[in-house]
Formats: sequence, C-alpha cells, structure tokens
Amino acid sequence: MVVILGTPNAESSKLYGLTVTEGDPAWAGVLAGANLNLPVYHITEPEIKAQIDPAIYQEQVGLTEMVLDTGEIFEALHEVRHDRG
Repeated sequence: MVVILGTPNAESSKLYGLTVTEGDPAWAGVLAGANLNLPVYHITEPEIKAQIDPAIYQEQVGLTEMVLDTGEIFEALHEVRHDRG
C-alpha cells in the first residue's frame, strides 16, 4: 500500500506524511502512536506522475501543479521518507 497525497503545501504534506508513517504527531487522532510505516508520495512527484496517463494527469492535476510549490512539497516528503521528520 502506498499513500498518495494531493496536499497544497509543504507543511500539510509533512504533517500527513508523518501521520501515515509514524502516527499522528499531535497525539490527537485515532492514529496517535500508530506506526504504520506507509510509503507516502505527492501526486506531483515524478515517480508518481510517470505512472499516470499524461492526458488524465493534465486534466485532473495539471492546473493545480502549476500553482503549487512542488519543490518544497517534494523536500518535505523526502524528509518524511528518509529522515522521519
């Protein structure tokens, strides 16, 4: 299982990424302390984008991708996957 996010910024990407890997970092939800270790990616990351039909990707994600700071999002999720926060 892989988690694919469509979050709008680095902060929310990191928060959700940590939640599905290490558990709820705020210890407020049902995933508090639940270390799921699920791999997490953003829909705009090259590894994911390459697996989607280009026409469908452009129709569903293309416009949104243009306004996101994907570099910051990629960096945040790379930290989650490799440095765990």
